[in-house]
Amino acid sequence: MRSLLQAVLLFATFAISPFTYAQIGNCPLRPGAGATITNPLDLYSQNGTLSLDLTLKNGTDANGFMHYCYLYMYQGKLVEAPTLRLNPGDQLVLNLTDSISEPYYRNQAGHMHGAMKASGAKGSDDPCNPTDMLPSSTNMHFHGLNVPPVCHQDDVIHTLLQSGDPPFQYSIQIPTNEPSGLYWYHPHPHGNTTTQVIGGASGAIVVEGNNPLTQGLNERILILREQVKTGPARDPDANTQLTLNFAPAIYPEDAPPNIISVQPGKQEYWRFLNSSSKQFASLQLLYGVTPQQLEVLEIDGVQLSSPIYLSTIYVPPAGRVEFIIPGLPADQTGTFLTLGYDTGPIGDPNGYRILAQVMPNGNPHPAPPPHPVKPPADRLRFAGLATQVPTTTRSLYFSEQSVGTNGGTQFFITVQGQKPRVFHMDDPPAIVTNTGSVEDWTIENHSGEVHAFHIHQIHFLVLAINGVPVPNPDLQDTIIVPPWPGSGPYTSVTLRMDFRDPNIAGTFVYHCHILDHEDGGMMAKIQVNRAN
Repeated sequence: MRSLLQAVLLFATFAISPFTYAQIGNCPLRPGAGATITNPLDLYSQNGTLSLDLTLKNGTDANGFMHYCYLYMYQGKLVEAPTLRLNPGDQLVLNLTDSISEPYYRNQAGHMHGAMKASGAKGSDDPCNPTDMLPSSTNMHFHGLNVPPVCHQDDVIHTLLQSGDPPFQYSIQIPTNEPSGLYWYHPHPHGNTTTQVIGGASGAIVVEGNNPLTQGLNERILILREQVKTGPARDPDANTQLTLNFAPAIYPEDAPPNIISVQPGKQEYWRFLNSSSKQFASLQLLYGVTPQQLEVLEIDGVQLSSPIYLSTIYVPPAGRVEFIIPGLPADQTGTFLTLGYDTGPIGDPNGYRILAQVMPNGNPHPAPPPHPVKPPADRLRFAGLATQVPTTTRSLYFSEQSVGTNGGTQFFITVQGQKPRVFHMDDPPAIVTNTGSVEDWTIENHSGEVHAFHIHQIHFLVLAINGVPVPNPDLQDTIIVPPWPGSGPYTSVTLRMDFRDPNIAGTFVYHCHILDHEDGGMMAKIQVNRAN
């Protein structure tokens, strides 16, 4: 049984048609419960380049939910969080403007505080060398892409934009040997990541490729997000809604279900992104009351060596999964849902939720316009990793500590032998290695709640779960580390880390992708020196 069955990582949301948006406050009006789910706007590269301008704004809607929105102007309309589609070798040029106002924030315990006016203080004029972290500061992480950790590309340690600054340009070349699949973009300013992502600031990236199994199939981008109510007395856990492509998934709580309309009898290709801050999903698709076998093709942007068939797919925050659904009989309806996930004795609740009903419709979903797809490189990134002899082995562990009787919680990810410490941006690297290295890391969970391990810049091969070898290891960039039950051996995952590519030289981070935990200190730096 593959690592996907034991510790997979993925969650999803659905985006609504950009043409239904209207401007309200700082952000577009998002769909209400019972919406028909459609894909986000697709933006395609042209002649090897995709150039776009995005603005990050925020505000609250009429129901008190805070919104952080990536805005793109399309044919005179503001569109939220378009999908960026590129080929291997293409250049992405993204000009990001920070226009955040009245930001919201959480303390390390995860409690929501009231709106805070930005102080108006300014840091360095150079976003690559900032001096101040403000509640309105932001940056961008290109999750899963294997690109350099430097300013103007994919650096989240030293890059920081301030509200009101001129547009900041990200210019990234997609590696020619990048696996084709689903990636994503989101803010990553330490301390404010949770607030901005839970407000909805996230979008999909697709690195194009040709898979004969998906040719001619209707393709859907489905993104799971959250939205949370604001205010000083509100409990974020009790006032958080899951959304699918921004449509609230709250049926049957005085709301109709969201609808996915499919052509009867036709298979579809679904790309699913979990961009929630802390939700672990157990995805199922029912036709009537029967769980369907889903043909899983890719995890975290990397195609499996051969498809696997699952009736339940476990998806952590930040994970992606791509699968083919069977055709829906014309006389049936379907249900797309998460069964919920046991996050452990002290974990946050992740309950059962119907994300959408699947309804037969005689009209086919409109196909995207044709676009050229470059052939992939002869040898994809990470090729041959399973047969590499590791140059180093390391042991790390997740742990937590309560602070005082009524205080918050401190979160740690620690290299065995070092002292646990709450992450600070000025920390030295916890790990130093060289390009060309291949390392095996065993990561234990010493806490009573689940964690989701993620490392920037690379993927890893999942070798073992709780010490049991995985028969057919697959590549991932985020993985579930199950909760420790409180007695017996600690739960663990063993991963083969690939630092062979010289383009990833630099300093970057690894962390828990439960974003409250990351903001609360469960993150550390790794420095990868360029080998001579």
